[in-house]
Amino acid sequence: MEDASRREPLLEARGLVKEFASPTGDVIRAVDGVDFAVHRGETLALVGESGSGKSTTARMVLRLLPPTRGSVTYHLLEEGSDRRHPVDILKMPPRQLRPLRRHFQMVFQDPMASLNPRMSVGAALAEPLVIHGLARTRSERRERVAQLLDMVGLPPSAAAQYPHELSGGQKQRVGIARALATGPELIVADEPVSALDVSIRAQIINLLMDLQERLRLAYLFIAHDLALVRHISHRVAVMQTGRVVESGPTQEVFESPSHPYTRALLAAIPRIRGQ
Repeated sequence: MEDASRREPLLEARGLVKEFASPTGDVIRAVDGVDFAVHRGETLALVGESGSGKSTTARMVLRLLPPTRGSVTYHLLEEGSDRRHPVDILKMPPRQLRPLRRHFQMVFQDPMASLNPRMSVGAALAEPLVIHGLARTRSERRERVAQLLDMVGLPPSAAAQYPHELSGGQKQRVGIARALATGPELIVADEPVSALDVSIRAQIINLLMDLQERLRLAYLFIAHDLALVRHISHRVAVMQTGRVVESGPTQEVFESPSHPYTRALLAAIPRIRGQ
């Protein structure tokens, strides 16, 4: 893979801070000055224990949660050009931000977070196409829905099904297909396999990796499973109590961790006897 440090990033987060007020009136800083960049075609994993701030960070990157301060800059392609221009989405009014959301999407831990139980799979996949004006006729929408289902390994007949008729793995495939519908360059995946059976996790991870290779997607991958992170990510950023305490290429961080917290996390990974 091309050295990410020598390429223009697709996404840059700088000085992200998120503060919450506690019931007693104290200020709780959940995210404290986080910086990172994600490049096209790579996976950056944000890892840490529960409460480290990684999921809060993910939601701020998509402006699903307003940060207290900081910047989130996307380098978006100019229309009809191969040139990119920087856009700080935290400074944009909602009306200007809305059409840009097609470029960055999210896959949730619980696929039902992005699915309406009253909508068929086909309708759920067609909805973002309608919102962003990407398929104006019914036949165009049907064709694109069939294409999306095929991309995630589901049969065309799945379009007529409802979420309650699907298995957990199938629901997550639909969630991934919905995220792909608008043709994004970046997908934020927040613990996308942690709620699935072990037997299904590898299938979904392999699907995500295959899609990345085919579409040159960038992933911001939120996880606590370090064995999984080592398998899927190109770079890793370790979070502890709202701060990134260590970051770098995945192999370097795993083989030569510099921060005590990183070393403690790696020491907790189950190992097969003799290895």
